[in-house]
Amino acid sequence: MKILITGVAGFIGSNLASRLIDEGYDVVGVDNMSQGHPLNLSSFEENPAFTLRKIDIKDKEEMTRAAEGCQVIVHLAAYKIPRYSDALDTLLINSTGSENVFEAARQTGARVIAASTSDVYGKNPSVPFNELSDLMVGNPTVKRWAYAISKMFEEQLLFAYHDRFGLDFVAVRFFGGYGPNQNLTWWGGPQSVFINCALDDTEIEVHGTGQQTRSFTFISDHVDGLLGLIQHPEVNNLALNLGATKEISILGLAELIWSLVRKDEKPKIKLIPYTNFGNYEDVNRRIPDISRARDLIGFQPKVDLETGLKKTILWQIQRRKALNIPTPDLNIHYG
Repeated sequence: MKILITGVAGFIGSNLASRLIDEGYDVVGVDNMSQGHPLNLSSFEENPAFTLRKIDIKDKEEMTRAAEGCQVIVHLAAYKIPRYSDALDTLLINSTGSENVFEAARQTGARVIAASTSDVYGKNPSVPFNELSDLMVGNPTVKRWAYAISKMFEEQLLFAYHDRFGLDFVAVRFFGGYGPNQNLTWWGGPQSVFINCALDDTEIEVHGTGQQTRSFTFISDHVDGLLGLIQHPEVNNLALNLGATKEISILGLAELIWSLVRKDEKPKIKLIPYTNFGNYEDVNRRIPDISRARDLIGFQPKVDLETGLKKTILWQIQRRKALNIPTPDLNIHYG
């Protein structure tokens, strides 16, 4: 089977590609390298089972050519929550780009496994979220909702393509992925930034009170879920939560990471009021109900948060060194 992965040089894409090649699949990777990193491809880029196409998903013709001969398209390329710029790239890439991917799938007959996000549940206070929970975003002047809205549109577009053209798909709502190949900035999530701060012995800035909670999922568990979907082609035309179910506060995450990096040292943590970000809204809790994934593909997260963070910290040290980022030798070892 030949599988196309958009965003292959990104966090989830590179880990999935590596696993698929190990499992004997042929992989066509699409990435314009605007956010993905070449180092993420280093372990398999010379493998004859892998082909890299440096194209943009906004290029409709090139996307269709790339999809020829592929039975499955795993669509992971996206722009995330706009933090430091306007929301236009997020909205256009996640809508127009996704439409091109789905059109390529329609023309080639490929099945689509598309990345949605837990962010679509937004401000819904009823946790844990199942796939039929209401999707509730906030004030339209708050640009953070652009990402959630773009993914809601993507999901609706998939259902519409199925209704009109018979396109088979799964919209995967990922919860809090982390691990090797993650982006080292806020693009990669709070754990990336917190690890950097602990390594550099600088204050970890925690937004708000820090009591907002999330569930964090080690990348191998997300990849297990995606592989399960590829291997269960009968699971189609629905949304599916993939994530760990253990809840931790963001303040608790900061404290845990500091203790794993700097042992018994008192953590340096600074609370930053939301008012510092201007017009901003956050989500209080975000926990998945994974019953559907468990029933349909046998999904069950295996890596607990502390174990996953230890692996991630060791990887992040090596990645920083590869990028020539000054990194203290803290002689970190885990039994």
